[in-house]
Amino acid sequence: MRTKAFMLIFLSAPMFTFAQTDTLKLKEVVVTGTRNAVDVRHLPTTVTVIDREKLTEQQQPSILPTVMQEVPGLFVTSRAMMGYGVSDGAAGGLNLRGISGGAGQLLVLIDGQPQYQGIYGHPIADSYQTLMAERVEVLRGPASVLYGSNAMGGVLNIVTRGMHTNGVRTHINLGAGSWGTLQTEASNQVRAGKFSSTVAVQYNRTDNHRPRMGFQQCGGYLKLGYDFTPHWNANITGNVTHFKASTPGMESSPLYDADQWITRGVASLSVANHYDRTSGALTAYSSFGRHKIDDGTSNPAQPTNRYFRSKDVLAGVSWYQSAQFFAGNRVTLGVDYQHIYGDAYYTSKQTGETMDTPNKQSGTSHRNEVAGYVDFRQDLGSWVTLDAGLRVDHHSVVGTAWIPQFGIATRPTETTEFKMTATKGYRNPTMRELYLYPPSNEELRPESLWNYEVAWKHRLGTRFTYGLNFFYIKGNNMIQNVNRKNINTGVIENCGAELEANYRINSHWTLSTNHSYLHMEHPIIAAPEYKGYLGANVRYGKWNVICGLQCFAGLYTAVGQNEQKECAYLLNATVNYALCRNLRLWARGENLLAQSYEVIQGYPMPRATFMGGVNISF
Repeated sequence: MRTKAFMLIFLSAPMFTFAQTDTLKLKEVVVTGTRNAVDVRHLPTTVTVIDREKLTEQQQPSILPTVMQEVPGLFVTSRAMMGYGVSDGAAGGLNLRGISGGAGQLLVLIDGQPQYQGIYGHPIADSYQTLMAERVEVLRGPASVLYGSNAMGGVLNIVTRGMHTNGVRTHINLGAGSWGTLQTEASNQVRAGKFSSTVAVQYNRTDNHRPRMGFQQCGGYLKLGYDFTPHWNANITGNVTHFKASTPGMESSPLYDADQWITRGVASLSVANHYDRTSGALTAYSSFGRHKIDDGTSNPAQPTNRYFRSKDVLAGVSWYQSAQFFAGNRVTLGVDYQHIYGDAYYTSKQTGETMDTPNKQSGTSHRNEVAGYVDFRQDLGSWVTLDAGLRVDHHSVVGTAWIPQFGIATRPTETTEFKMTATKGYRNPTMRELYLYPPSNEELRPESLWNYEVAWKHRLGTRFTYGLNFFYIKGNNMIQNVNRKNINTGVIENCGAELEANYRINSHWTLSTNHSYLHMEHPIIAAPEYKGYLGANVRYGKWNVICGLQCFAGLYTAVGQNEQKECAYLLNATVNYALCRNLRLWARGENLLAQSYEVIQGYPMPRATFMGGVNISF
């Protein structure tokens, strides 16, 4: 399988050998990795940008399938046609270069603010909806200097939608397909002078391909903006999603009545300033959740008598200001404060009363984090940029940590970039690891790692771009369960390479490919040794066809004495047809080769699935 995977790399290479002049973007402005908008060529870190057109062209209600397709080295676990869920048998785990988001080591942000379950520290994948996203920026490698704990492996930042020109826009998307699947979304955007608003709602449901694996979700997004002056503006943003997900258990050990009712939301208020030589923002935010879980039973005649319940709030204030003091200079200062509160308990199904929980050391817990950071960036002439940053973070339980980063970005020519970085990442232990259940240990220390990386990117003309990355990761103090107690004993030692290429053949055809190879000295689940993607986008008149072949090999679904690996070739395609100015038809097929494979052990993925629908815009 590995031989076939590498053949895919070399077979795709001839497609990218000719370059002419056309419309591939020469500059790409990002905010992730710097806090202020900057040309990505001046950053020493590697950032992949996925714009709204790319996020929506395949009609996916979640951003994660597209993000996994576009970002080399990033893998997202899945178990069904729709719905990631939580608890045992859940999917939606994010893994970047062998660093797992399921353990809270990869941070998801919404407009730069952290999003994860406060008690357990992991992302809730079903809340990352396409309806809210203007674009997604993925920073590969630690971003702890700017974003703190949980960004030790990288950052996925969802930049939310806004209305930038006067007028009113309404969009409706309806779709249905295999296994009783339904996806719906409606959004309205308004701009009237200094005021703007975006409102979106969503409803999705599916039976999925196995019994007792249903999923149902509803959610909404709101963003209100006001421009006080050309230099000052304020935004209020809110997003909430509620879903019910059922888990059927492993095929060899079926579960009954294993259901989860999850509500997650986020609200924020931000005031920002934008001047030629300085910019910054002050943001207050809250990420909150309510969770009810029935663990299910292997014997339907003996149902469980209790629900597990938890609630958490991650509330914080973030301030930063970036300024240019002299030519080529940029200094960013910032302060972050977070308060994390959580409560976990059981209730009786019959009476609703709270039950004794002898397997839990503490029901209610909280912690505070306060941090300050500085990032210094200096251009030396037109072709070298130096970057250095430092963060000091104080955690109310585990103490103080100092986090540095160093990097250099060079531009030997107008079309070439060469970058080198050495960055430290860290993760503070979660409340579950500190307080909940018998393995908990209040003396845990933060996890930490160093990431060393070199990157090369080159453009030939304006139609063809390619990039290469090489990295080495060394980490220690990883929290592991040893003899039924959490201790800082684990290590990480990963190295690998990543390749990206994009070729715009003409105004109708665009080809893209990316590949990643990962070697793990200590293998973990859900981190493939090889992942590759080869895609084509074709536009002719009213037609738009997106076709892609995704491959992974050496995907661990079990490690240790019972080690298991998976591999698969997944062919997906989406067809869009503009029936008239305001109406577009679409159809999507996934796993068209009907591959048999698992991403999570005991949870076989569906064979070929199909969806079709309509987009209405006015």
